[in-house]
Amino acid sequence: MTVSNLSLNNVTAHKQYSELADIPSSQSANVQDAYPSRLTNPPETLWQPRHDAVIKGRHLSGPLSEAQLDEFERKGFLFIPNLITGNELDELREEMQSLMSTDEYRNKDFSITEPESNEIRSLFAVHKLSERLGALAHDERVAGAARQIIGDDPYVHQSRINYKPGFAGKGFNWHSDFETWHAEDGMPGMHAVSASLILTDNHEFNGPLMLIPGSHMKFVPCLGETPEDNHKSSLKAQEVGVPSAEALTQLVAEHGIEAPKGKAGGLLLFDCNTLHASNANLSPDPRSNVFFVFNRPDNRCREPYAAAKHRPDFLAHAPDESDR
Repeated sequence: MTVSNLSLNNVTAHKQYSELADIPSSQSANVQDAYPSRLTNPPETLWQPRHDAVIKGRHLSGPLSEAQLDEFERKGFLFIPNLITGNELDELREEMQSLMSTDEYRNKDFSITEPESNEIRSLFAVHKLSERLGALAHDERVAGAARQIIGDDPYVHQSRINYKPGFAGKGFNWHSDFETWHAEDGMPGMHAVSASLILTDNHEFNGPLMLIPGSHMKFVPCLGETPEDNHKSSLKAQEVGVPSAEALTQLVAEHGIEAPKGKAGGLLLFDCNTLHASNANLSPDPRSNVFFVFNRPDNRCREPYAAAKHRPDFLAHAPDESDR
């Protein structure tokens, strides 16, 4: 079975929002930042309420049931086991291995190696590097789910393969992706969703993604000015844009931590503001996934809210870019 490449162009999914908080507004000198972060001084409160709705496309067609949409809205993530199986999964895993072992990618800007080795940890813009992964980014099982969540036909804001080798794969600190995309890329509102297709079995010993359910409803501002070219170090080990220990302690006390696990071929969908992290891989089993971030066209990035300049295009694609 091959990945279906279903065009989303024939789907009209634009919605007129009645609530002001649901309208991503362009950044200007006259528009106040709704989600200020990278602060000089500690904020008065550890977090602020989310201004944007979580599910915005219940009226749209797609693969997710009402119960699944309810779970995503409540927890900020949804795990769908066995979305892809058999030969289709085998072909995707072979494609991943081919991309990750391509020597010409190793020293490119879009290739991130492990902090203490030259082994590729993440490879970005994979929907452009691979026809097969480009097709997967438009597959109705994946992009259709994103459409139901964000409320419009999605475009790929970012894509990557993550690989955490056995015994050597490092962990990653707690963070909200939206905090980074807002501060460093200029994403106005919380109208993006991540889709992570796991390509190896995820278990408790190989560093699975950990998430704080319910944390997507609170924006946690972070301290510290964004360094110049912060992405060059943050993609290896994030130090700026990390919530305080006090905020994390209270959020975990209130909501707990969950780590969705399962066989290769499962799909994890999670909101752009859900706090997540991962431990090091101390097992012999590698952990890998192909990862797409879907954004709404009217939520495209503007000027960064807390950085001197945009990050490179491979980290924040525009909706009018070609997939090839």
